[in-house]
Amino acid sequence: MVNRHPLPGSERTVEQGVKVVGQCDPTERIEVFVMLRRRQQAQFDALMSRIEAGDPSVKPLSREALAQDYGAAPDDIAKVGAFAAAHGLTVVREDPAARLVLLSGTIAQFQSAFEVALAHYQHHTAGQFRGRTGTISVPDDLHGVVEAVLGLDNRPQARPHFRIRPPFVPARAHQASFTPLQLASLYQFPQGDGDGQCVGIIELGGGYNTSDLTAYFSSLGVASPNVTAVGVDQGGNRPSGDPNGPDGEVTLDIEIVGAIVPRSTIAVYFTQNSDAGFIDAVSRAVHDTANKPSVISISWGAPESVWTSQSMQAFNSVLQSAAALGVTICAASGDSGSSDGSGGGDQVDFPASSPYVLACGGTQLTASGSSITREVVWNDGEQGGASGGGVSQAFAVPVWQKGLSVTSPGGGSVALGGRGVPDVAGDASPVTGYSVLIDGTQTVIGGTSAVAPLWAALIARINAANGQPAGFVNAKLYKAPGVCNDITQGNNGSFAASVGWDACTGLGSPIGQKVAAAL
Repeated sequence: MVNRHPLPGSERTVEQGVKVVGQCDPTERIEVFVMLRRRQQAQFDALMSRIEAGDPSVKPLSREALAQDYGAAPDDIAKVGAFAAAHGLTVVREDPAARLVLLSGTIAQFQSAFEVALAHYQHHTAGQFRGRTGTISVPDDLHGVVEAVLGLDNRPQARPHFRIRPPFVPARAHQASFTPLQLASLYQFPQGDGDGQCVGIIELGGGYNTSDLTAYFSSLGVASPNVTAVGVDQGGNRPSGDPNGPDGEVTLDIEIVGAIVPRSTIAVYFTQNSDAGFIDAVSRAVHDTANKPSVISISWGAPESVWTSQSMQAFNSVLQSAAALGVTICAASGDSGSSDGSGGGDQVDFPASSPYVLACGGTQLTASGSSITREVVWNDGEQGGASGGGVSQAFAVPVWQKGLSVTSPGGGSVALGGRGVPDVAGDASPVTGYSVLIDGTQTVIGGTSAVAPLWAALIARINAANGQPAGFVNAKLYKAPGVCNDITQGNNGSFAASVGWDACTGLGSPIGQKVAAAL
């Protein structure tokens, strides 16, 4: 008799509004990721503590050194291979550096292997997906070896954080849109074109048209950057022709980065919108030995409560690897204010709430000529969106946020009880948004999904000028007062802007040259 152990954090329940609509075909073939423990975990944790504290003596690891010292052990990979063979599953890919083994097999084989029951579920917004309830279990020899099993469930995991300017809002004289270059100038970005850098962009659907990019960069008078699409897990550059769909996200991200760092390479990692796809795409970008991005922009996410704890921990572990490699990750904090659109209480968005990313919130910006005249928290109301921000329920207060507090619109303040989101901000209101060209249509887009590539492009300029990656930047930014325009007006629902860090706009919007000096 083989002893089985429930995989910690793999519990799934049937959420409200979800119903079973049928059984899965037991002969259907699917692919599932198994994430393994890290070699020398204690040594890695000690390294992360130094990185989190901003220890200047820590140098980024090479991708080879990370794989060698902190990848998956060959014995552990062999154990998964033996387990797969015993259940008739095929090993499709082994990635020791990313600690991932991809398995292929039938629904029936996976149900038996992990003691789960898979079914088709229906949800009014997510549509139909393959799902499960209860926990995943593993046998004795994989107990403690396997950290996560991802892909049994393929429900849509995240949503893009962009907002198209509503046509029904009358244009007011003092409100305008900006090109990425105008914002780079208003935010005093240091000069540069990102030469020699690669910026990774993560996309969970949609695509871009090269004709849009060529026309857009030509209209701005900048050279077209080298954009390369990287397909992950059956993902690919597949524009739908609908600028209101994921194409809007993909094209926005590329046009912002490309306008500001036209000499960089932009690697766009396309994957399926599921927790397995999302995690694998970020992992592929972090460990990519061909493109080697020094900064990665993520404009997708979901409330912390939507993630299983095994998915969140697996993702966070990938983000730790990025920090160890000196790869900066910028993530949008969400467009639905302090509730993150969760429908129940205050929530923060993940992966922005990971302590290993630079979480990017939103402002509304008014400018005159070459200077900012007013900048407040982005909050266009329920329909128009607002800067995501608040306090994580999954992650403790990081060392660089110790002693900070959150302020309510009534003026009261309480000490931070978990990781505070966001870290920084930038123009995000669609009313004062970004002029872009999507699916042949000139439009104005906002959302915190524009702020993540804006900060990523700033860091790419800084990396190019320094000839080395800025790496994990949070500790350095929090230690350097005055590197951001402090936003002190407005709220995102439950939280208000205040002097210093706040849970609406973080430290504020960039003063690019001061950020460069601090890094």
